[in-house]
Amino acid sequence: MPNQVEEFNAYRSKMNEKLMADNNKIIKRIFNLDTNAYAAGVLDVKTKELLGLVASAVLRCDDCVKYHLENSHKEGATKAEVMETLGIATLVGGTIVVPHLRRAYEYWEALETQEG
Repeated sequence: MPNQVEEFNAYRSKMNEKLMADNNKIIKRIFNLDTNAYAAGVLDVKTKELLGLVASAVLRCDDCVKYHLENSHKEGATKAEVMETLGIATLVGGTIVVPHLRRAYEYWEALETQEG
């Protein structure tokens, strides 16, 4: 059975390398801004990743949801914290977010399986 976490990260890394190799200043600056926005500041990294998760779910970006789930996991977020966060995202985004909620739950399970 394919490992969806490894597949997602391999594809993301491959394509990011290609994007960066193109040497587009705008894209590079956007990536840099994104990296810096999620660095520790007044808010800790885990909180920022959970906020990113809400925004990503509401905007219905599955790749973004996976990215923030993985970073939240790395920052020590618990399943309960992630599910509460996704509950807020579903409340804010409405029922159209439910398919993304399902995929997020599945990806979180994959992260937990990979951990164990």
